[in-house]
Amino acid sequence: MTKEETCIASQYDVGDGYHGRRTASGERFNTYALTAAHRTRRFGSYVTVTNKSNGRPVRVRITDRGPFIKGRCIDLSRAGANEISMGVTIRGMVR
Repeated sequence: MTKEETCIASQYDVGDGYHGRRTASGERFNTYALTAAHRTRRFGSYVTVTNKSNGRPVRVRITDRGPFIKGRCIDLSRAGANEISMGVTIRGMVR
């Protein structure tokens, strides 16, 4: 079964201090990998995030928990955000 969410996504960035730190799953965060943080999805599961502004999708693996900012449901790595031509935040769809 596919659960779809429409929400605002945000991104980790290179200068924010997370690159190389351990994630909630125990692995080291790599901002250049196609990964993301989600509050409830299983670690290691894959989700497709689509930028609704341009229709570009990216498939990312959940490695961390977050985001912890009200109204946002997923934090993308820089690589994930770049794949969908995301600015700082977007409205998107998580599948």
